[in-house]
Amino acid sequence: MKIVNIKGQIELLSGLHIGRGDDTMKIGGIDNGVIKDINTDRPYIPGSSLKGKMRSLLEWNIGVVGIGDGSPFNSRLLGNPVFNDASRRKEAITLLKLFGNGKSDDGFDEATPITRISVGDCSLVEVDGQKVSEAKYENVINRKTGTASNPRQTERVPAGVKFYFDIRVKILEEDNEEELVGMVKDGLELVANDYLGGSGSRGYGRVAFHISE
Repeated sequence: MKIVNIKGQIELLSGLHIGRGDDTMKIGGIDNGVIKDINTDRPYIPGSSLKGKMRSLLEWNIGVVGIGDGSPFNSRLLGNPVFNDASRRKEAITLLKLFGNGKSDDGFDEATPITRISVGDCSLVEVDGQKVSEAKYENVINRKTGTASNPRQTERVPAGVKFYFDIRVKILEEDNEEELVGMVKDGLELVANDYLGGSGSRGYGRVAFHISE
């Protein structure tokens, strides 16, 4: 077995919001806070957020979202006629090898249950004097009167902040390294062309990936 390490930095091109799941309301404070390290109180990007976004966009890109029930793609769906197309079937199996196959008891030996990818939490690149949090006010505009209602504050990590990312890919003896690593790079490119985190339709979460290794 070989492990390929893909490392670099994520640069925020617009404010990023990945929620922390507040269970308390603070009068006069932030309504929607960002997730932060419990020990340092500094924001970070959970590996699960990056991995999930990559997988979701890759499933859309391969064209396998519409044949399921909304759950992540799994090998039970390989019996669908769309996979009579050999190239689509090959991409789908590579995706399952990379991200895992939650339902592997279906007789499709091509999609092994060993998840190849591991995406670590993305820690903050510390820069002296740099602000890592901002409060953005949002509201709803009444279409008839033009007045604002329901004002709220959303916390964001501002544009310009960077995070380290570290992705590791297991390459087993029977694997095609170029296909697996290539799909990881495709996933990062799709995220860069879409968004990461919440409120992407409002311009949040535009990012650039800088691979250093």
